[in-house]
Amino acid sequence: MSDIGISVGTITEYLDTFLRIGEIPDEANAVNGLQVENGGTVDRVVAAVDASLEAIENAAPSGGTGGTLLLVHHGLFWDGNIPLTGRRYRRVRALLDRNIALYAAHIPLDLHPDVGNNIVLARRLELELAGWFGDYRGQRLGVFGELVLPRDELVRRIERQLTASARLIPGGPETTGRVGIVTGSGGGFIADAIASGIDTLITGEGAHHTYFDAVELGINVIYAGHYATEQVGVQALAQHLGLKFELPWEFHRHPTGM
Repeated sequence: MSDIGISVGTITEYLDTFLRIGEIPDEANAVNGLQVENGGTVDRVVAAVDASLEAIENAAPSGGTGGTLLLVHHGLFWDGNIPLTGRRYRRVRALLDRNIALYAAHIPLDLHPDVGNNIVLARRLELELAGWFGDYRGQRLGVFGELVLPRDELVRRIERQLTASARLIPGGPETTGRVGIVTGSGGGFIADAIASGIDTLITGEGAHHTYFDAVELGINVIYAGHYATEQVGVQALAQHLGLKFELPWEFHRHPTGM
């Protein structure tokens, strides 16, 4: 690694290509890519799920001389195109005061075939990957694989891997066979999962009615939390960047319980 760090532009160009930022459709307020630049160079990488004020303030000390790249899944602009006042101002000022560049990747990180939330969680749970399912704006979002396991043991495995509690809706078989994963707000993918022959869907959260969808349609659904299921991708991406550019990296955990 250079003594003066790596150019923010160099890292941004690499990430934009690696994650296919310009190709993958997303919500308008996701604003994928570099959201805030810093003084020009980066000498460390910090990953967090959300660009919250707490995550920003803990990523680097105020007035520090080094440059930090903060990688997040949920960026600054989910509340829309609003004035730079109040909490939006406090977040941006905290980034500037700490010389932090902020990079966000939402759907491009969810479905990435190497460091994506879905694929990384599948590897952690030891799924034998078989394919992709669930359409999101023309892209296959979720993954599925073979995993023969008592469903209660699968819940415990998820909890160990994510350090979070998980809730089982026991609509399917007591022993799983084909397991699907859509991290985050994936409760709406129950029908897509069933169409792909999936008997157990792992996701973060879903609407109230999905309980009856699961029970009446005959599929297990495991809700493990939006935050918990989406912490794995930013960790994998930060590790990848650290190896690629010989930069130290770390993950900062700020769980929401949701």
